[in-house]
Amino acid sequence: MKLATFNINGIKARIEALPAWLASANPDVVCLQEIKSVDEGFPREIFEAMGYRVETHGQKGFNGVAILSKLPLSDVRRGLPGDESDEQARWIEAVVDGPRPLRICGLYLPNGNPAPGPKYDYKLAWMARMELRLREMLATEEPFVCLGDYNVIPQAEDAAKPEAWVTDALYLPESRAALRRMVNLGLTDAIRARQPGRGIYTFWDYQAGAWERNNGIRIDHLLLSPQAADRLEEAGIDKAVRGGDKPSDHVPVWVRLAA
Repeated sequence: MKLATFNINGIKARIEALPAWLASANPDVVCLQEIKSVDEGFPREIFEAMGYRVETHGQKGFNGVAILSKLPLSDVRRGLPGDESDEQARWIEAVVDGPRPLRICGLYLPNGNPAPGPKYDYKLAWMARMELRLREMLATEEPFVCLGDYNVIPQAEDAAKPEAWVTDALYLPESRAALRRMVNLGLTDAIRARQPGRGIYTFWDYQAGAWERNNGIRIDHLLLSPQAADRLEEAGIDKAVRGGDKPSDHVPVWVRLAA
């Protein structure tokens, strides 16, 4: 089973690039972030014609997450528990059905800038809610994967120029500590489990020639529960997508689990 995450930075802008990547990479399940579309505006027909079931949790103009799956889905849930007043579309989860069911949680974690400030407070509160949800799922011993744009640079080696990020919400100590608390619950960072070392990035800004200079950061992550990590076979980053026509500033990140 091949699972992927891809922050597409607008479904309308990626209406050609996304199907092209899907046809080439052929993932079974994809979690999308920043679809920037209400549910009824998402062009589901394109992806249904490719054999994908489409589940969205949209929002007009910004945010928005979705799941595309060639496999049956059940127990689809929208919204991160813990704050009924939160109207931002950043979390969607479902169970991929089969002989060995797997829960997937697609997420678009808040950016948090400028920090300090209300947006950073929201980011940390959102991460605290996510940690509670992780604890709930771990208690069931249900295999799961949380995949998406975490908007957190875990360590210095996850940035080409870490010194440029020291005051940014993506790299502040509190952000990194909150992510570390989640991982330390017993989760596996799939990319780091297969690709240790420097120079491994998932995002390159559109500005200042970041792509051409390989001035990137790693902020798109797949965290696996112990039961899912036992099935880990491969993990990778489709870096070449960033050099394509009308690219997102993120690239797809994927994992292959034993069926």
